[in-house]
Amino acid sequence: MSLNQDLPTVTPGKSLFRRLLRNPVGVIAMTYLAVLVLITAFSRMLAPADPNAASLIDVLAPPGGAHPLGADSAGRDVLSRLLIAGQFSLAGALVALLVAMVIGVTAGLFAGFYGGRLDSVLSWQAGLWQALPGIVILLAARAVLGPSMWLSMAIFGLLLSPSFFRLVYASVTAVRKELYVDAAMVSGLTDRRIIARHVLVAVRAPVIIQAAMVGGIAIAIQAGLEFLGLGDMTIPTWGSMLNDGFANIYTAPMLMLWPSLVIALTTISLTLLANAMRDELERTTRRKRRARRQPAEPVTDTVDTAAPVEHAGEEREPLLTITGLSVGHDQPDGTVTTVVHNASLMVGKGEVHGLIGESGSGKTQTAWSVLRLLPDTGRITGGSIVFDGTDLATLPEKAMQRLRGTRIAYVPQEPMSNLDPSFTVGSQLTEPMRVRLGLTKPDARQRALALLAKVGIPDPDRTFRSYPHEISGGMAQRVLIAGAISCQPDLLIADEPTTALDVTVQAEVLDLLRSLREEMGMGILLVTHNFGVVADLCDRVSVMREGRIVETGPVRTILREPQHEYTKSLLDAILDESAVREAVKA
Repeated sequence: MSLNQDLPTVTPGKSLFRRLLRNPVGVIAMTYLAVLVLITAFSRMLAPADPNAASLIDVLAPPGGAHPLGADSAGRDVLSRLLIAGQFSLAGALVALLVAMVIGVTAGLFAGFYGGRLDSVLSWQAGLWQALPGIVILLAARAVLGPSMWLSMAIFGLLLSPSFFRLVYASVTAVRKELYVDAAMVSGLTDRRIIARHVLVAVRAPVIIQAAMVGGIAIAIQAGLEFLGLGDMTIPTWGSMLNDGFANIYTAPMLMLWPSLVIALTTISLTLLANAMRDELERTTRRKRRARRQPAEPVTDTVDTAAPVEHAGEEREPLLTITGLSVGHDQPDGTVTTVVHNASLMVGKGEVHGLIGESGSGKTQTAWSVLRLLPDTGRITGGSIVFDGTDLATLPEKAMQRLRGTRIAYVPQEPMSNLDPSFTVGSQLTEPMRVRLGLTKPDARQRALALLAKVGIPDPDRTFRSYPHEISGGMAQRVLIAGAISCQPDLLIADEPTTALDVTVQAEVLDLLRSLREEMGMGILLVTHNFGVVADLCDRVSVMREGRIVETGPVRTILREPQHEYTKSLLDAILDESAVREAVKA
């Protein structure tokens, strides 16, 4: 039985709005804001009088009769002005909020994602804006541009943008290091799509909270400027009503009550709604049923499976040829630390080539060099990586991006960390196919379900609708393999795909890779530290130590007659030699 058979059915179609309806605080806040927006939108129809019509007879009239909330110092109807003022006050705050979000969120996303000089320039610019005294800038702007509420709010939004920048930058810097972002890059998605779909989604909750705070601050600042008489007195706003009420606080104290009450309720509702949305987006308010997991078997260093598939004496057409590859990392003092030294290997079409060595030997750095996805400080310092006649070491990034996910695919280790927890399995499978293959949503769904069935998942539809935390580690690894082969690559790079799995699942994954190789005819570069995996699956093997390939050749030759002392020590270190013994006897 599948490990996730007892999980509840996922209903990803349930919208955030429907979940908010089950949150009492969210319902109250949302109801108030909805009523406020509707009233202000139709305020000219609802207002009982002209908000600018003055009457000497009605100066400071008390509530009642023709003036339900009274009249101000000019005899204007308070209720009508309160309704019309909502349009200008909310619109002014919205201008400030949109300017702050567009500038701050965009700059934070790009600075956090790309880093480097762009990060330095944008961070310096944000620090400069944050250091400027806001009220002084607004007063100077009013003196130069005149008493325009719209320009004042736009400038205020610019001054508020560093608050969004700092928040988004910190969140993106952390998310950028997540493995599922690297997995999206490997699948061939563009930077713009990765930022919009994976990175921005991961930082949306703090942005929503910040937006509520900034929205409330913008309403308060806009009202404050009008209260001080620095705004445009020709249009009614809540702030100008406060100014009039304060001037007559001893004769008509109720004039202060109505605008103060509306401003307070609006800012409080924005904050409460943002917190309710945050809770739903982060799923902190939903009670989840936990899956009943079977106890995992202890992980060992070998797997007991069938003898290796080797095509002795068969000459294969080269698919990937690495010659004299060197990889270095730039250090703060200007030096370069070389982690891969003059490495050379060849993967033929339809061949499984194992790259084996202990942790830190340079295996993954070599694999990432093929994908051109080295860390920020890493770079290829020498050699060539020829893939089907094209040198990847010198290929422009845009051309390399077209190869990733289509002709060259990648299966990482740690499967659960390489799936984005914010999206369903189906969403993450279909996205690369829709982007790279141009498939429609229904066609991509059908192809994804077929791929899930191909990789041995018993209930593809259920897995398609599940979130990553609702499937087991073995299922997640199969999902990643399905995603890697979705665009029918010529070369599959598998970076220790069985390390985090128990023995039984290891054997299933290896059988899956073997069957896919035979069915699709793709070449596989298998990065591993397990000679049992090499003996089970590989045709040829290269042994790597301290960034150098010390021995390479057919698997049976290496297992029977290892020449290098390091290879012999790796073989001697195997705890369970059953798979290796069978390979040697074959």
